[in-house]
Amino acid sequence: MVRLPKGGRMISGYCVNGEAVALSTAEPPAALRPEIVWIDLVEPTRAEELMMEGLLGISIPTRDDLKGIEPSSRLYVEDGAVFMTASLIYRSETQIAGLTDVGFILSGGRLVTIRYAEPRVFGLFKAGLHRIPGGCRNGVVILTRLLETISDRTSEILEQAVDKIDDLSIEVFGDRAAGRRRPPQLLEARLRDVAGFHRLVAKTRDSLASLSRLLTFLYTVPEVQEDKYSRELCRSISRDIQSLSEHAAFISGNITFLLDASLGLINVEQNAIIKIFSIASVVLLPPTLVASVYGMNFRVMPELEWQFGYPWALAAMVLSAIIPFFFFRWKGWL
Repeated sequence: MVRLPKGGRMISGYCVNGEAVALSTAEPPAALRPEIVWIDLVEPTRAEELMMEGLLGISIPTRDDLKGIEPSSRLYVEDGAVFMTASLIYRSETQIAGLTDVGFILSGGRLVTIRYAEPRVFGLFKAGLHRIPGGCRNGVVILTRLLETISDRTSEILEQAVDKIDDLSIEVFGDRAAGRRRPPQLLEARLRDVAGFHRLVAKTRDSLASLSRLLTFLYTVPEVQEDKYSRELCRSISRDIQSLSEHAAFISGNITFLLDASLGLINVEQNAIIKIFSIASVVLLPPTLVASVYGMNFRVMPELEWQFGYPWALAAMVLSAIIPFFFFRWKGWL
């Protein structure tokens, strides 16, 4: 367990055997222990950045630096260190999934990560750090294994999205036998769910695109080329990322279809309501006409003195309503 030194913030470091150690600005070390192969900076302060720059001899990118869009700003080599930035998905379990930019630095056989959010993948990777075959012998192995975990986690996110989209599709297009009707505003509520899934898949595709660029760049790094295991793993992850990108595109197409179909069903139900009102107005029009005729107050009207005029007028109104109703039923409009 890593303990926070009194009076200072903590930087997490991880050794070859997976053991976690704490680095603090309150008690800064004179030098890094040789067995530390991974340093994880989470929302680093300026003091922490300066401490790590002094220990590593490199410049630590700031949050603004990580937000660079151009590949030249995200993938470069400087002072013998390899700097890479990828956008990772987080908050995938919510309706507001987002991307966070994470920096990866290979320097002096170590991996340094800089992040300003808590993607679940880091917790999963740290939990299994001690189970890496052959141990965490250097930063390249840590990085490739971390990217493999990111790929697996992205695959899991897409699988969970597919399951939820299938359930949503069944809810929208489910069995409506026995005259069962949908609850009011059900489809409108489902549109919000569709929008949430669309955002999740769109963010996932953006993340996969950034990971693909990073892996293409990483494969050319000399440290990776010299390590056969890491080189082959990097190629394998690249293929997985490509496959996941294609799968995400397929899911996106399904979401688009579900969205269009939901909007179409809403229009059908609204048209059905309008049709009912239209038919009702047509059915009630003849009785209204009869009532209007016998509601006129002219002095000379033949039926004014008729003893059975009132019941006959009621009967005429009822009959004039029944005839259009059955005519519409015969035509199949009702």
